Parts: sequence; C-alpha cells; structure tokens
Amino acid sequence: MKPKLSYTIWFTQRTGSQLLCKALQGTGIAGNPDEWLHSWLENHRPGDPPGLQMQLWKNGSTANGVFGIKQGFYEPNFSQLLEVFRTFPGCPQDEKNRVRIWEHAFPNHHHIFMTRRNKVRLAVSWWRAAQTKEWHRLPGASPKTVDPTDGYSFEAIESLYCQSVMREAGLQELFSEGGIAPLPIVYEDFILEYEKTVRKVLESLGLDTIGIEIPPPHFAQTADSISEEWVQRFRHERQEGWVYRGW
Repeated sequence: MKPKLSYTIWFTQRTGSQLLCKALQGTGIAGNPDEWLHSWLENHRPGDPPGLQMQLWKNGSTANGVFGIKQGFYEPNFSQLLEVFRTFPGCPQDEKNRVRIWEHAFPNHHHIFMTRRNKVRLAVSWWRAAQTKEWHRLPGASPKTVDPTDGYSFEAIESLYCQSVMREAGLQELFSEGGIAPLPIVYEDFILEYEKTVRKVLESLGLDTIGIEIPPPHFAQTADSISEEWVQRFRHERQEGWVYRGW
C-alpha cells in the first residue's frame, strides 16, 4: 500500500538513530523506521521496480499508512540507490535533483537529520563499538569490554572523526540541493530530553500524539571509563603542539 506519509532519518554513526527508531516504532503510529536499504543493493530483485518499491513500503509502514526509513550517507552507495530509484514508477527520467528522486520513491516526504555536537566522543564511540562488536546494549545486559591499551588507536579514531565530518558535509550538500530544512535532532539533547524529543518528531510529522505513550529507552549507555580514557587521550594527542587549543 502506498504510504500517505513518509520520512527519512538521515544519520551518521553513533548519533542515537537506532534509539530514535525504536522509540518511534514503539508508538505504533510512526511507521517502522530502520535501515531497510542496508545491503539492499546486493539482495534486491532486478527487473521488478514496482515490486521493489512495494516491498520497501511494506517493510517500513504501520497500519495507519506512515512509512519510516533510516539512511546513512556515503558514496558510491547513495548514488547507486538513486539509480535504482530512477526505475520506480512516477520518477521522471530527466530528474537531476537527488532529493526529488528520493522523494519520488517515498511520497509526502519529511526529512530528519541526526547529529552529534562532540565529534571526538562520536569517533571514540564508533571505534569502541567496532572493537567490541557491541553497537547497542539492552538495559541490564553485561558490557563487552576491550583492553584500554590494546584497543586504543589514534589513527582509527582520527579516521572515523574525519568520516563523520565528511558524511555530514555530504548530507548538508544534499539538503541544500533539495532546498529543504530537515528537522534537526542533536544526540546530546536527545539523551537529556528523550520523551520530549520523540514527541517533537511525531508532531513534526503531523501525527496526533494525544494518548500516545512514549516507550522507555530501548538501549542502555555503552560509554564507560575506558571510553572516557580514550576521549581524553585523543583530544590531547590531536592538539599536541597547537598554540590555540579548542578543548
């Protein structure tokens, strides 16, 4: 069924996007947002564009006709996705604007942009998760740990820091190209004002929140003393020799 309303949660790693997805899923009225396009290019069936579009709609929709999806931005993956979307019904073949192509795939579309102010903590969290394979932790679950000496890598954290900055720059270029001002969700604010943030998203989509209960956070914090040690070590090493330190 064609959605009456759709939205994309644009994100970079470690910005709380999955926490927001779980919260929105739990309301029962805001679609079923997830990374429906993750590894999709390798698995989709060629030759049936309408069927592909219908399957995506089915995966991400709730019974009230609201569709949600979560999507990162990196190349060449994004351009490859757009080439598939060009084959969907209703997409003008001469369309050049990438946002318009995306919105043809998902009708009546809204854009949400998740970010994190402290990119050092983002990069450390990203590298820590890559080391432990613990991307999320359920409340009450035991943490997976790494040795703080063997696990730390200045080069890896620096690379992930740069990747997060460049991916956000790419998203901003996309938003500018489409002439859109997405709803911004800042990780640090989201953690402090969890329920208020979820309700703000629902209201921005025009959904009636009267009587809607917001589920408690689906995940527990993964940062710990090891994470903090890596943060402090990286910020000192990264600014060594600087006349004017930023932090």
